Amino acid sequence: MVVNFIRNNKMSAYLLTILRMYLGYTWMVAGWGKITGEGFDATGYLKGAIANPVAGPDGVVYGWYVTFLETVALPNVSLFNFLVAWGELLVGLGLILGCFTTAAAFFGVLMNFAFMLAGTVSHNPTDILMGIIIMVAGYNAGRYGLDRWVIPMIKKITTREKKKEQNKKPVSI
Repeated sequence: MVVNFIRNNKMSAYLLTILRMYLGYTWMVAGWGKITGEGFDATGYLKGAIANPVAGPDGVVYGWYVTFLETVALPNVSLFNFLVAWGELLVGLGLILGCFTTAAAFFGVLMNFAFMLAGTVSHNPTDILMGIIIMVAGYNAGRYGLDRWVIPMIKKITTREKKKEQNKKPVSI
């Protein structure tokens, strides 16, 4: 019942527009600050996450993630600097404009989880909750945005391509 309301109701589309624009603004500002600031470098953050991993009563909780940070992220920090800064900006723009809204929310949630696995709680849990609500809403979250035109256009193009494939006759020799 609640999911049906979130996915189909026009009033919920208005509320989702406010939610996605707020969340998009926070992502966009974070990304823009990293891109235009005095140079974003995640090296210190990664080293801190490796040196002080998330621990519970039985020790390190996400040892696999610490290994990932040590062996993949830290040696390729320049790539991750680019991905984080531009990822944040593009997630923000996607949410604000309502273009590929579900995908933007998914990648925002993915980044929030990455930050939490590294030990940063901050506002990540509330951002994850808002992102999941937007993902569950699907198309309705971008109804009052560019998705109103982009999604039907994509469906039309992909349907046309499927019809072309189905109409091709096998060549007989």
